[in-house]
Amino acid sequence: MSEQFDLADRRLSGGKGIDTEELTGKTFPYQFDRSLVDDVDLHAATPGEDINWLEDIELMTEDGVNAVFDRYTNAFLKIYFEIPAGRENEYARKVLVKHLQEGNSYGIWLKHKHAKFAQPELGSWLAGSATVGANWTPPELAGWQKPDH
Repeated sequence: MSEQFDLADRRLSGGKGIDTEELTGKTFPYQFDRSLVDDVDLHAATPGEDINWLEDIELMTEDGVNAVFDRYTNAFLKIYFEIPAGRENEYARKVLVKHLQEGNSYGIWLKHKHAKFAQPELGSWLAGSATVGANWTPPELAGWQKPDH
């Protein structure tokens, strides 16, 4: 039951926030199907076995839709499936962890080009993640020359 929105003609909303769909032009199946995040083990996925970072993750709304804030992208990830009462924050956390583990966070995508030091591509949410940033070089703008001083 993975519903996809046609984002081809969508423009930035101009609202207070920005969401992942606007940044990437994509939605992901786990935003629509609760069964795809039911098996996410929040304790096993917690960086450094420090569950405290998850306590800050709560279900929010963006544009009237349930959402979780992805601080690595600085954007909202909307959640379109029905969430059982009393389990709102649990499912927000599961959706976010799934998003990070699958490498779909826009912030993770940017690491390939902009990470300035060696780090796990998918953070500590997924064991065995590839390393990015080990060979960073400053970007060069074609035709630009450093001024003489």
